[in-house]
Amino acid sequence: MATRDNDTTVNQTKKKASLSLFPLLSLLCFASIFLCLSLSNKASISQQPHPASFQQFNPNDPNARFSSGSCDYSHGTWIHDPTYVSHRYDATCKEIFKGWNCALNNKSNAGDITKWRWMPKGCQLPPFDPVLFLETYRDTNIGFVGDSLNRNMFVSLFCTLRRASSEVKKWRPVGADRGFTFLHYNLTIAYHRTNLLARYGRWSANANGGELESLAYKEGYRVDVDIPEGTWAEAPSFHNILIFNTGHWWWAPSKFDPVKSPMLFFEKGLPIIPPIPPDAGLDMVLQHMLHFVERKQRAGAINFFRTQSPRHFEGGDWDHGGFCQRLLPLLPEQVEEFFSLGNNATNVEARQVNQHLHRALEGSGFHILDITHMSEFRADAHPSTAGGKKHDDCMHWCLPGITDTWNDLLIMHLNNLKGRN
Repeated sequence: MATRDNDTTVNQTKKKASLSLFPLLSLLCFASIFLCLSLSNKASISQQPHPASFQQFNPNDPNARFSSGSCDYSHGTWIHDPTYVSHRYDATCKEIFKGWNCALNNKSNAGDITKWRWMPKGCQLPPFDPVLFLETYRDTNIGFVGDSLNRNMFVSLFCTLRRASSEVKKWRPVGADRGFTFLHYNLTIAYHRTNLLARYGRWSANANGGELESLAYKEGYRVDVDIPEGTWAEAPSFHNILIFNTGHWWWAPSKFDPVKSPMLFFEKGLPIIPPIPPDAGLDMVLQHMLHFVERKQRAGAINFFRTQSPRHFEGGDWDHGGFCQRLLPLLPEQVEEFFSLGNNATNVEARQVNQHLHRALEGSGFHILDITHMSEFRADAHPSTAGGKKHDDCMHWCLPGITDTWNDLLIMHLNNLKGRN
C-alpha cells in the first residue's frame, strides 16, 4: 500500500515538472522558429540586387565623420537618406533658369535628387553654412568663368547665399553675364559666359586669297588661341577667386562642323598652318589662357579649374534621339559603360577633356576642382524631358541638385587653402 502511494506521488511530481517545463519549451521552440525565419528573410534580402555605388544613410556610422584633413573628396559613394529635407534653397529661387527648375517642371524624381548625399572616401563633406561662408569671405569677389555648366554652379551658390542674406544688389562686373553683391558682407559673385575661353567668331574666305584659302577653306570659325574672350578678360584683375571651365563646345559638331564650319586656329593674328584639330587647339588655348590669368590676377588670388561635367545621353546624342530617363544613380559598371575611353561612347568627352586639362594644369598655380567622377553616377539628376526643350536635356543639372555638392567641394577646398595660409 505504501509502495502504491509512493508511486502515485512520484508520478504526480513528474507530471507537475512536465507541466512547469512546457511554457519554457514552447518559448524556446517559438524563438527557434522566429530565428530561422529571420535568417531566411535576411538571406533573401541579401540575394536581391544591391547597388554597389550607393547605400542607405546611417547617421551612426563611425566612418561618416567630418574631416578637414587628408581626404579624397572626388571619390566616394552616394548615400541615400530618405528622411533628409534640404533647407538650402528651393524652386522659388528666381535665378534658377526655367529649364533647370525640375520641381516646378514636375520632374517625377525632383524631390528625391537632393536626398542622395556624397560621402567621400574615408570622410564626409560638412554641410554648407551660408552665413559662415558670407562672414569668412567678406570683401571678396568670386567669379565663375565658362559655359552654361558653370552658370549652373553659379546659380546654385547664389540661391544658397540668397537664402541667408536678403540685402542683395544685382550688379555685373565688366564683361559678366550676371552678377550680385551681398551688401552686408561686400561679397560679389558673378558669372562670365565663355564657350571656348579664347576669342572666336565667323570666318569667311577672302576673295584676294590667303593660306587657308589656298587649302580650299571657304568658311568656318576663327579661334585666336592667345586672346581671351572679352566677356572675362577683366575678370582676373577684379576677382579674388575664379572658377574656370571649358570643354563642351570643343566637341560640338552641330556648331563647329568639321567640314562645313570647322575651327580655324590663329596665333599672333596668323592662321596656324597646317591647320590643327580641335583637341590640339584646346591644348594651345589652355596654355595661353592659364598664362594670361597668372599675369593679370590680383595678389593672393585663388584660381580653380573645374573638371568636365559628364553628360548622360542614352540611345544617341542630343540631336539624334538621346534620352536620360533614369530615376536612380548608375552602378559602377554602368558608369564605365557610359564613360570608358575604350568603347568611344556618346558621353566619352568628359574623360577626354579631363586628359587635356590635367596635362595643361600640371605645374601651374591652378587648383583642380574634380567633380567628374562623383557626377558620372548621377544619371538621375538631369532635367531630361522636364527641361522644356525639343530634346532631352541630359547635360545640365536640376536645381536644387548635384551642383550644390560641387559648391560644397569648392568651399571645402577654399577653407583648406585658407587654413594652410
